[in-house]
Order: sequence, then C-alpha cells, then structure tokens
Amino acid sequence: MRSRAPLAASLVAYILPALLAAGEPPLPRGLLLDGAVSGSVAVVVGERGGIWVSRAPTAGWSRVDSPTRATLTGVALAPPTADGAPGIGWAVGHDAIVLGTRDGGATWTRQFQGENLQDSFLDVLALDARHAIAVGAYGLYLSTRDGGATWERRQVREGDAHLNRISRSAAGTLFLAGESGTLLRSRDEGLNWAPLRAPYAGSFHGVLPLDRRTLIAHGLRGHLYRSADEGDSWQEIAPPAVGLLATGLRLRSNLILIGGPPRALALSRDYGRTFSLVPGAPSTAVAELLELPDGSVLALGEAGATPVILP
Repeated sequence: MRSRAPLAASLVAYILPALLAAGEPPLPRGLLLDGAVSGSVAVVVGERGGIWVSRAPTAGWSRVDSPTRATLTGVALAPPTADGAPGIGWAVGHDAIVLGTRDGGATWTRQFQGENLQDSFLDVLALDARHAIAVGAYGLYLSTRDGGATWERRQVREGDAHLNRISRSAAGTLFLAGESGTLLRSRDEGLNWAPLRAPYAGSFHGVLPLDRRTLIAHGLRGHLYRSADEGDSWQEIAPPAVGLLATGLRLRSNLILIGGPPRALALSRDYGRTFSLVPGAPSTAVAELLELPDGSVLALGEAGATPVILP
C-alpha cells in the first residue's frame, strides 16, 4: 500500500554469484518495501513477511524467522541502548499486523493485529524504546507508549485519506504525509497534530527532514518541494523525473537522494535545492533508500536490495 551503487540489472546478475563464490550471503531479494538502521544493525522487510538482518562489521545479510506471511511495509528501530546494543523495534504491514523485536531484529513476535484484516499499515516510527507510531491506509493511526504492550487508535485528520509516511526532524518535530494534500506537523511527539498549508492538492509520500527546520516533501507525478521554515512555506523544486517519488534520504555526507520510478534516482549536492539523475539507477521501482553503518547505500524495491554507486 506506506538505504549501494545503482548497478543495472545486468551488473546485479554478476555481483550475486561473485558474493556467493566469496562465501558472502547474497543481498535480500524479492519485493522489499522498507529498511531501518540502529547502531551496527540494519533490518529490511518486504513481501510474504520477509525480514532480513545485517550486523556490522561483517554486513552479511541473513533472513530471520517471521511470525507472519503478510507483506511488511514498514520497519523502525529505536536508538541503541546505553551499552550500545540494538534493542527495541517494530515492523508493520498488511492484515493490520504489528510485529515487535527486543533484540535488534534477531527474533520477532506478533505484538498487535487489528480485527479488520483489510486495514494496512504503511509506515512506523520508533521515537524511543517505549514510544512508537504506526500509520496507514484510510487514516489508520496507532501509537504505543509502553513498548508495544498496548496500542491506542486515534483519528488525527478528518476524512479517510491514506497516511503514507511519518518522519521526525533533528528538533524532534514529527511530520505526516498522505493523500489529498495531507501534510501534518506535531511538536509534542504526536499528542496533537496541526495541518500545514500544502503546496498542491495531490498525494505526498513523505517529508524528509534535513535538519531542525529544512524539509523536502515528495509525492506523485514528480512533485517535489523544499521548506526552510519547518513547513510553514514551500518552494517547488524542478522535478528530476515524472512519477511517484516514493522516498528520500539525507546521507551523512549531506548529499540528498530521492527515488521512486525506474531509472530515476536523483541526487542533490546543494542540500535539496536542485536534483540531477544518477547514471545507472536501478531499472525497477524503488520504495526505500538506506544508508548502512559503513556508508554504503542500498535501494530497496522491486529488485530487492540493490547497491547504489554515487557519481
């Protein structure tokens, strides 16, 4: 329904046998829809309940047991514990499912499932080890403040527009992006949400915070906007491609990536003011971009996990 060298499919076909010959586990394959990193751990999720985990410094990927066959659309890990060990995390998806982990993704349990299996979660955000928010289709919004023991359902917007993605800035401000021009902001960890004046009336698929005040909003048909005042006003950015701009990523180097349509991964070297297409971008659609602990980048999507090489 709501992160690496882009090598073409022919190159990927070459890389996988080479990894196997070297004794390295291959990259996750199949439809992948989201990923998360916490400390030295990375987790990606996708179709048929698939969950893969990588732990630095080896960075090899292993598929772990999943308690569901429902497609998983979102995953989030809380910051590492005081001793540096990865811990609490959540994965969400179709069939109104929420999974939980307490050991950095090594094992997962079914933590919540709604009565209406037509409900689909699209994204989840872990604010800390006790507080998480999951959002989804038709205005679906649940939160926990006790580590997932209980979940509270709320309506944060009039109507039933899909809530596609939830994100948090360096200032702790939360943003929701969704259908019908939905842009919401919360400055109190989700207790209250206020609508932002959207720069267009179509669907947004994410708000990417770059720092405490600078944002990139991305959506359908190449719509791309930048704000320097935490969403109070927006400036349109010349679109790098026409199509669903599904995801954005700020690298630790402050380069900005936007992805979605096949062969249309875009890079900004001026903090999101302009974008240009990356040569050799994945030939299939990208759902998420993930920067791993070693600084490499993965594009997640129809082709599984594809390394991205930046020019």
